Amino acid sequence: MGVEERVDFLYKDVLPFGAMVMVEIMLVGGNTLFKSASALQINSFVFTFYAFLVGFIFFLPYFFIHYRGISIPPIKFDIVCKIFILSVLIYLAQVFGYIGLKYSSPTLSSIMGNLSPAFTFMLAFFFRMEKVHLRSYTSQAKIAGTIVSISGAVIATVYSGPLVLSESVSLDWILGGLLLASQYFILAFSLVAQAKILMVYSVDLMVIFVFSVSGLFVAGIGGLVLARDMDAWKLEPNLILVTILYVGFTSGFFNGLIQIWILRVKGPVYVAMFKPLTIVIALIMGVMFLGDTLHIGSVLGGSIITIGFYGVVWGKARESKDAQPNQITAPLLETHDVLEQGSLIS
Repeated sequence: MGVEERVDFLYKDVLPFGAMVMVEIMLVGGNTLFKSASALQINSFVFTFYAFLVGFIFFLPYFFIHYRGISIPPIKFDIVCKIFILSVLIYLAQVFGYIGLKYSSPTLSSIMGNLSPAFTFMLAFFFRMEKVHLRSYTSQAKIAGTIVSISGAVIATVYSGPLVLSESVSLDWILGGLLLASQYFILAFSLVAQAKILMVYSVDLMVIFVFSVSGLFVAGIGGLVLARDMDAWKLEPNLILVTILYVGFTSGFFNGLIQIWILRVKGPVYVAMFKPLTIVIALIMGVMFLGDTLHIGSVLGGSIITIGFYGVVWGKARESKDAQPNQITAPLLETHDVLEQGSLIS
C-alpha cells in the first residue's frame, strides 16, 4: 500500500469510524452528566436555555467565518416564521428529554433514540414525502422495521422482567419512557419540517443561524415563565456548570461539525449505522457512573428496537440507491444526534 493509499484509507475509513464512535460517546456522556447533575436539583428549563446559549456562542463565529465575503441569498419572512415554530418544537423536545432523563436513565434515552427513523418514516409518509408500495421489498422493510421498533419501545418502557442488577421498574420509569418517546417523535417531526424548509431555502447554515436566534428567544421566554425562581438561574462552579458547558459545546456545536464532515465523506447510511451503539455506551456508563438498574426488559426492548432500526435504515438505503438522481427523498437517514440537543446541524 502506497503513501497516498494509506492517507486515503486513514481519511476515508479510520478517521470517520473513530469520529463516529467519539460522537456517540460524547452524546451519551452529556446525558450521563445531566443525570448526575439532576441530583443537585437542576432546573430543566434553565438548563435548556444555557445549553442553547453556549452552543450559539460557539456557532456564531463559525457562521461569520464560513460566510465571510460570500453573498447570502435573502431569507423570506414566511421561512423565518416556520423556523421560529420549529424552534418552539425543538425547545419542547429538549424539555421533554431532560425531564424524561430525570425520571429514567441515559440508557432508556439511548434506546428511545433509535425510534427516530421509524417516527420519521411515519411522519414523512403522512406528509407525502415518502411513497409506500406494499409490493416493494424496501417499503416492506421500512413498515416492518417501524412496527418492530415501536414494539421494542413499548417493551423497554413497561416491561421489567427478571432483574439483572437492581430494583424493579417504577411509575417514574414509565413516565420517563413516555417523555423520551415524545421527545424523539417531536424531533422526527422537526427533521421532516427542516427538510421541507431546506427544499425552499437551501442555505443550511443560514437556517441554523435563524433557528439559533429564535431558539434562544424561545428558551429564554420559556425559562423565565416556567422557572420564576431567580436562584435557579445562578451559575456556580459545580457539576451543573460543567454539564451546561459540555452539552452546549459538544451536542450544540462540535458534534454537528463532525457529522457534517462524515456525511460528506461516508454518506448518511454510515452515520445512521452507529446510532444503536449509544445503547451499549449508555449501559456501560450508567452502570459504572450512575449505578443504573439493568432489566431484561430494557435489554430485550433495546435489541428489538435495534432490529427495527436497521430494517428501516436498510429499506431506505436500498431505496435511495435505486432512486433517480433528482428524486427528493425523505430525511430518514439524516443524523438525529445533534438535533436531540437543540441544533439543526445535519
